[in-house]
Amino acid sequence: MKKSILFAAFALLMTTAAFSQRIAIVDVNALLEAMPEYQTAQSDIDKISAEWRQDISQDYDKIKSMYNKYQAEQVLLSDEVRKQREDEIMDFEKSVREKQKQRFGPEGDLFRKRQEMVRPIQDKVFAAIDSYANDRGIDIVFDKSSSAGLLFANEEFDKTEDVRKRL
Repeated sequence: MKKSILFAAFALLMTTAAFSQRIAIVDVNALLEAMPEYQTAQSDIDKISAEWRQDISQDYDKIKSMYNKYQAEQVLLSDEVRKQREDEIMDFEKSVREKQKQRFGPEGDLFRKRQEMVRPIQDKVFAAIDSYANDRGIDIVFDKSSSAGLLFANEEFDKTEDVRKRL
């Protein structure tokens, strides 16, 4: 009996606490997209990425050319020269794959460049959100642009425009 009364009291307390919290919903992607410095950083990152992709594509074209030349000359080559050419092609292909991984891998140059250029802008947005929440006494702020599992939100709680004004 004591356990059920204690449980009911705890449930009532938790329900009351849940209703007293103030929440807000902000679309962080919309805030970032509206910032000129973010658009500039994204554009710069896209240019760098395109240059690196083109460089790697040219290397793969070179590998294809080396292989085609090898195929055409293969019957005329000695076993030793044939093996040497095969090794050259495979070594170059391995170096290009390594270069691709270095540029575009999970911890690659593009990731680091994005962190370097975008992190300060994100920090500025998060500081504005923090300031807004503290000024308004908001307890919880959800990012509606992330995959946090937010399925429904009353537009009354969307404070994206208010935070955008602070930026």
